[in-house]
Amino acid sequence: RGKQLYEWMYRHGIVSFEKMTNISKTFRDYIKENCIICTLHVEKIIPSNIDESIKILFRTHDENFIETVSMIDGDRHTVCISSQVGCGLDCKFCETGRMGLKRNLSAGEIVDQLLFVKNYQTQLITNVVFMGMGEPFHNYENVINASNIFHSPFGFNLAASRITISTVGILPQIKKFINEKHKYKLAISLNASNDLVRSKIMPINKKWKIEDLIMVGKEYSKLKKRQVMFEYVLLKDINDSEDDAHQLANLLKDVSCKLNIIPYNETEGCFQRTEEENIMRFSKILHNYRGKFRVLIRWSKGQDINAGCGQLAVQNA
Repeated sequence: RGKQLYEWMYRHGIVSFEKMTNISKTFRDYIKENCIICTLHVEKIIPSNIDESIKILFRTHDENFIETVSMIDGDRHTVCISSQVGCGLDCKFCETGRMGLKRNLSAGEIVDQLLFVKNYQTQLITNVVFMGMGEPFHNYENVINASNIFHSPFGFNLAASRITISTVGILPQIKKFINEKHKYKLAISLNASNDLVRSKIMPINKKWKIEDLIMVGKEYSKLKKRQVMFEYVLLKDINDSEDDAHQLANLLKDVSCKLNIIPYNETEGCFQRTEEENIMRFSKILHNYRGKFRVLIRWSKGQDINAGCGQLAVQNA
């Protein structure tokens, strides 16, 4: 019975007990009376006018709100998932941090975000990224349980390499993730080339320094078929100088990794986006460095609907 329910819910995306045709009516009546099959209510769907992104505003059963983003680019369909209502880490450039932390999402609430997108969008989901609202490693067990459902051949059947979990650098949980030998991709938000700057924009750095994150990233990349991803949000006149680029290159030169340069998506905060000319200059310095890392610029989708990296804050609730 458990396997039947699992496949109906996660492989087939059924959100009605009545449609589970190979389960007896007696059992269907029982679970209908004693269980819920949908943990989220769709409050609003907001399409972008500049690309094929949509942002979905969900309401939880206890009247909280979260956001999920579906991004389509050619054959690639990426869904950006939230793991918490708000976030307690107070990164200065992130709108979600302004909300504070209200609570963790259950595994069901995490999975239901992807389930809705699967049923709403016609294009097959190819990638899932835990880069929405919240710090995934502050909700470790539920995030891993949800990822296992996404990966299961009886569930969403996504390859482990198509699931990315992003963290600001919760060191004990990163080590646990490595020790448990999870095959999901790991992304660490670096966002500065030295501890002085990082501590100003990311208070968590006072607990775990850049050197700690580089070392644990290197440890992850030593695993078979793994390569850590470092993320670096470019903030004008904060962390985008040529010196910052050289410092960053020196930090990563011996680490087999991918570096995602993310131009800042402006919000109501005090930070500004680096000019495109300087973005390209910063990237070129890193490209020309003889290191083990690969460099990509990640241009965020859905910026006109505040669906880009660091912009999720349920303003439309």
